[in-house]
Amino acid sequence: MPSTALGEFVGTLVLILLGNGVVAGVLLEKTKSNGAGWLVITAGWGFAVLGGVLVAVGLGAPGELNPAVTLANVIAGTRTVPDALGHVAAQMAGAILGATLVWVHYFSHWRETRDQGAILACFCNAPAIRRPVPNVISEIIATMVLVLVASAIGSTGVAGSTPATNLGPALVGALVWGIGLSLGGPTGYAINPARDLGPRIAHAILPIAGKGGNDWGYAWIPVVGPLAGGALAALLWAALSAANGVPT
Repeated sequence: MPSTALGEFVGTLVLILLGNGVVAGVLLEKTKSNGAGWLVITAGWGFAVLGGVLVAVGLGAPGELNPAVTLANVIAGTRTVPDALGHVAAQMAGAILGATLVWVHYFSHWRETRDQGAILACFCNAPAIRRPVPNVISEIIATMVLVLVASAIGSTGVAGSTPATNLGPALVGALVWGIGLSLGGPTGYAINPARDLGPRIAHAILPIAGKGGNDWGYAWIPVVGPLAGGALAALLWAALSAANGVPT
């Protein structure tokens, strides 16, 4: 296990606690923020990314928090396969524990919520219109935007000769907020296999009052789509950089 795995674990925990926490606050009954809407959810997720990345980087990790980003870094040659596997394991564990803390934090509100779909949405994604091919394409496109723009944020052309590590997490958080506003409508923009699969596992194993099924039939889309999108974006960024003579 790489030394950076701890940061990836804690950072992903913070990401899921704050990200799924804002969803729970909006969707669960009798919370102070019930019904606050999509703008609040997307903003909350942007701030969740900021918080998670800052914690991970502060602990010496790269702040990937996302197997799709980790895969993109392997393709780009900035991450070894053994380190990547350690990061993904840490991200998954952090996502499960983060979702568990959301359950604990909103403990009194699960039994007050009769909508099983709303309860599941506090953990993982479901599409607005269930059509597998368009759904997976949406996840591919949104994740490509995530990885492409994040690559630009970290490039020397944007950050200078030394990446602006203090500014980078804020820019990535703003990026995720923008993706949610512009591209999140069809599927809820998982754009991160750990963000969906980890909490979905937590939903399956936790004794959540009033919960229904786990929708495993959809679960492959928020995994395959982001991984494909991350890989394609890494290849595209490398090709564009090479064609323009810009170092990656």
